[in-house]
Amino acid sequence: MATTVDTAPAPTDPLPEPETRGGSLFHQLFGDNVRQFGMLGALVVIVLFFQWWTGGTMLTSDNMMNLLNGNSYILVLAIGMVMVIIAGHIDLSVGSVAAFVGIVVAKSITNGGIPWWAGILLGLAVGLLVGMWQGFWVAYVGIPAFIVTLAGMLIFRGANQFVGNSNSIPVPEELQTIGGGYLPEVGPDTGYNNLTVLLGLLACAAVVLGLWRSRRTAVRMESEVDPLWVTVVKMVALCAVILYITYMFATGREGTSFPIPGLILVVLVLVYGFITSRTVLGRHVYAVGGNRQAAELSGVKSRKINFLVIMNMSLLAAVAAIMFIGRSTASGPFDGTNWELDAIAAVFIGGAAVSGGVGTVAGSMVGGLVMAVLNSGLQLKGIGADATYMTKGLVLLAAVALDVWNKKQGRFSIIGALINRGSSREPSTATSNG
Repeated sequence: MATTVDTAPAPTDPLPEPETRGGSLFHQLFGDNVRQFGMLGALVVIVLFFQWWTGGTMLTSDNMMNLLNGNSYILVLAIGMVMVIIAGHIDLSVGSVAAFVGIVVAKSITNGGIPWWAGILLGLAVGLLVGMWQGFWVAYVGIPAFIVTLAGMLIFRGANQFVGNSNSIPVPEELQTIGGGYLPEVGPDTGYNNLTVLLGLLACAAVVLGLWRSRRTAVRMESEVDPLWVTVVKMVALCAVILYITYMFATGREGTSFPIPGLILVVLVLVYGFITSRTVLGRHVYAVGGNRQAAELSGVKSRKINFLVIMNMSLLAAVAAIMFIGRSTASGPFDGTNWELDAIAAVFIGGAAVSGGVGTVAGSMVGGLVMAVLNSGLQLKGIGADATYMTKGLVLLAAVALDVWNKKQGRFSIIGALINRGSSREPSTATSNG
């Protein structure tokens, strides 16, 4: 007796709807990781406090321009330092390297007679060579970065004084524009700086597009997604902040607008933010800092990563040096003093872990701005350097204590979740290129 086989396709279940994040209003807006927004909230509180304490002089166009111009070079150093710390190292030489590059650039242009743009290229090349030198000792000889860069701090501080004969050397007007200039006035007279307004509108568009694409990706992957109103609230809040800052810079004193050093900083933040969060190289840096042995077993070439992060740090120190000597109009023997401490503090205040493996470029920018606002606010009130140093030290100690406490509580960082999601989407990419 022949048997018949039912070949009709089995009914398929419809795809499940993505799970919507529930819980309290705070939980829906900020998710599970409060630490991700802790220092950002602290920055807002500090700004509002000084705005009240200084009688409204903190949030003025002039003060904001001075704050950004006067701290852009430290924030550039923080971009490189966060990658060094994520990889599990520390770099004590960045201030001395910046001072050495600055004196080389100033002397080669002023006394050597080379064009200003050639001096900039020479400075970047010197920074790159210094980074390769220090990276070699760390990655391939195996000397701890702390020792190598401590030696570098002494070597390049002495080299700065040797090259410049302990004198200050002026720089040309082109470098002064790069280090302390503003976006020019273009287009019709609207009462605002048109380029600054355009930058603000582009930033708002990028925020809206980024949040919307993240939501669409979460829906497509059937993962937990915020309610639509939460996404809209985030868009509106972020755009409101951006537009307010744009207004402040676009309506500053005559002849000023958004500072060129700030524009350089924004470009570097975007580039390095993409590298650390969206590329194989960035994932390898986190992997080496989190667990070097496990990373090597997964195919990551830890020596190459260590070499690159140290080299990159000195390259960014060269960029910071060029920005600083442009703003100060000269390079001198005391440039770069304590810059490494400011950069390290910015990274740790911004949420990086002391043990490595955790940190973000954006977090380091927030940490650097916390330090900058503290400096600016205390100066506006006429507080002395002694109290300023003690305040900054207490803030740094509190930030590291929070990191240690979070670790004891078993809480994970947002970047760890980001790496895990990226690895689950592209399992073969994370170890494809050592």
